[in-house]
Amino acid sequence: MADEPTTTDAAPTEAATTEPAASEQTKAEITFDDFMKLDLRVATITHAENHPNADRLLKIQVDDGTEDGRQICAGIKAWYEPEDLIGKQVVIVANLKPRKIRGEMSEGMILAASSKSTDSEEDIIVLSVDRLAKPGSSVS
Repeated sequence: MADEPTTTDAAPTEAATTEPAASEQTKAEITFDDFMKLDLRVATITHAENHPNADRLLKIQVDDGTEDGRQICAGIKAWYEPEDLIGKQVVIVANLKPRKIRGEMSEGMILAASSKSTDSEEDIIVLSVDRLAKPGSSVS
């Protein structure tokens, strides 16, 4: 006789009943076509300063391969000094709809990873490229 699946009346293990932490939860799946809507580009930070009207924002100018570049407001002030960002190559979302943030235009988003350290404090790490890339290079 073939092995029949066994069932148990035992309670599920703690791992099975515990919901993942917020940092481990994933967002809804998207299609490849949805992903292809993102215009991810390499940009070089040319200037960074404290945002004049916000405590947690930096106002950043980037060379994104276009004639005029663009300005991005980023909530990374607690983790980065403006002068330490100059020359850093980062990954941006280039086709994010521009909007005013505390009176300053933001024309994209710099991608960053959010991580919890052992003492549960958040750490933000700006995503950068590991070799020099031409500003405006497509990221896929």
